[in-house]
Amino acid sequence: MDACVLDAHRMTSAPPPRKSPRMIIAVDGPTASGKGTLSRRIGARYGLAVLDTGAIYRAVGLAVLDAGADPSDDAAAAAAAAALDLAAIDDVRIRADRVGQAASIVAAKPAVRARLLEAQRAFARRPGGAVLDGRDIATVVCPDADVKLFVTAALAERAARRHAELAGRGESVTLADVAAQIEARDARDANRPVAPLRQAPDAHLLDTTGLPIEEAAARAFAIIDAVLGRP
Repeated sequence: MDACVLDAHRMTSAPPPRKSPRMIIAVDGPTASGKGTLSRRIGARYGLAVLDTGAIYRAVGLAVLDAGADPSDDAAAAAAAAALDLAAIDDVRIRADRVGQAASIVAAKPAVRARLLEAQRAFARRPGGAVLDGRDIATVVCPDADVKLFVTAALAERAARRHAELAGRGESVTLADVAAQIEARDARDANRPVAPLRQAPDAHLLDTTGLPIEEAAARAFAIIDAVLGRP
């Protein structure tokens, strides 16, 4: 399975992998907030597999585009979700900007979310547990997660991060356009009728604005250890 979907790397300084009982960590947040990178760091530290649920929806969006269909087409989106093979996700192609926009559209469709919900829950039930990152993990997919984080950052910073990422892949897009696209996606994610993006009441807020990844990860670890009662 692609590293973007499944990541069980461990750091030499990490505690021993937790095999039992199961531990589930939910990491939610908007585009380019840093939740994906943090989730991988968390998985490495605690010896947990990591599921990037955004990659799943991106893969569905890509499949719709590859079929020459419109992401707004309910039937096309549902068919792509039904045929999705997690092991065949192309991490390079799904990161294209147009695929991200398509993902935001198909992710709002009840049929797509229903089809992918059980796959995400099955991943969370794996022995030892898992880290899942997305937009509705703590509120819908795993409302009983042991630790819930809501990761965010200022729009300007998120736009700069995504712009640098796209530029690094050779995509030509202005910072202003990226900011507008992220703002529009935020609105779609927050206002969709099914599983909207929102912070769970018992989720811990982590604002990564201005934080290097090492500091953001340290703050996440501190929250997790406190919830789990670790020194």
